[in-house]
Amino acid sequence: MKLKTHKTIAKRVKLTKSGKLLKRKNGQDHFNSRESGKVTRNKRRDLSVSESYKKNILSLMPHA
Repeated sequence: MKLKTHKTIAKRVKLTKSGKLLKRKNGQDHFNSRESGKVTRNKRRDLSVSESYKKNILSLMPHA
């Protein structure tokens, strides 16, 4: 049986060349005008996924 990629994880997480996993910071879609400037600036950055989750996520993305 073929190994299949878990599509929802593949859409949310990006694997960098150095092997880090990046995800988008949550809460970015709407209601951003009421946030303070500090919060808005921090939302521009992607977050790296912790090492404890990395093994589980990579098992769901076998072709990454």
